[in-house]
Amino acid sequence: MLTALILAAALAGAPPENPSPTHPDEEAVDAYVQSNANAAATPFAGDEMWRAFHGRAGVDRIVDDLVDRSVADPRISEVFEAHDLVRLRRTLKEQFCYILGGGCDYTGRDMTAAHKDLGLQNTDFNALVEHLQAAMDREKVPFRAQNRFLAKLAPMQRQAVER
Repeated sequence: MLTALILAAALAGAPPENPSPTHPDEEAVDAYVQSNANAAATPFAGDEMWRAFHGRAGVDRIVDDLVDRSVADPRISEVFEAHDLVRLRRTLKEQFCYILGGGCDYTGRDMTAAHKDLGLQNTDFNALVEHLQAAMDREKVPFRAQNRFLAKLAPMQRQAVER
């Protein structure tokens, strides 16, 4: 799950290449084809899940809490040391919003490319899931909605874990 989140639905027309950073504190990355398909999951239909996560403000709080917990966790903190946390937060928020049916587009890389050469193990992925669950609990996301969301994210483990 560790930054191993994202899904499907092609953009209209030819997918654009990655533009320059959209946030002044975000580092530039090599060009790649942007597509909602990079999010690695299809969005939920309707707005039930979006409402369960308290919309954009709730997703923002969940992602910020998730990243803060992960950076502070000695089990996985080194994974985040050399990463652009501004970009990570932005793309996770886009991914969650897209998957939850919030009407966002995902502009990040596909899960395999995003996690390439990180050397992630199942224990790293499991720690990230723990942090996501704690962040969702803190936001008071109903347990059923949490489980539905985690079920969408679970297949990403195969794309993120390398060993």
